[in-house]
Amino acid sequence: MNDFYIAMGANLPSGDSLPSDTLQAAIRDLGQRNMAIEAVSSFYRTPCFPAGAGPDYVNAAIHLKSDLPSKDMLSQLHEIEAKHGRERLERWGMRTLDLDLVACGDSVLPDLETYERWRTLPQDAQRQATPTDLILPHPRLQDRAFVLVPLRDIAAQWRHPVLKLTVTEMCNALAPEALADIVVLEY
Repeated sequence: MNDFYIAMGANLPSGDSLPSDTLQAAIRDLGQRNMAIEAVSSFYRTPCFPAGAGPDYVNAAIHLKSDLPSKDMLSQLHEIEAKHGRERLERWGMRTLDLDLVACGDSVLPDLETYERWRTLPQDAQRQATPTDLILPHPRLQDRAFVLVPLRDIAAQWRHPVLKLTVTEMCNALAPEALADIVVLEY
C-alpha cells in the first residue's frame, strides 16, 4: 500500500456549496474510492496565493492509503476535482477544488534530476511552466505554509525524501509572516 499525502484547497463556491463544504464532499468522495482515509487535518483559512489573486482559501490535508500507482491516484484526484466544478483555466488561479498530490511515501518522481530542475525553477518561470510528468514530492512543498500547516496536523514526522526534513522542520523554517495569517477554522 502506498501512503499518499494530498493538499486540499478551495476559494470559490461549487454550485451552492461553500469552499469548506466542497472539501468535506471531496473527502467523502475519496472515501468511496479504492483508498483508505488514514487522517484528515483541521481546516484552515489561508491567504490566496499568489497574494491578491482572489478570496482567501480553505485548506486542509489528507493522508490516504491505496495500492494505486501515483499516476492513477492523480487521475482519481482530477476526476473528483472535475465533479466539483474545477476548471483548469489559469495556473495558480482561483478554484472550486484543488487536490494536490504532494507526496507518495518516500518516492521521488519521475527521477531526482527532474525533481531538482522543478524545485529550483525561478519563481517567475513557475507560473508559466507546467510539467508534463508527475513531480513528487511537490517541488514547492517546503515553501508553502498553506500546505505545510495542515500537513503537520496529520504527518508531522513525514520526512521529505530529498531535503531530509520532517514536515515540522519545514514548517519551522518558514518565515513567521508566512504563518501569521493561517487560521484554524472551527466547526
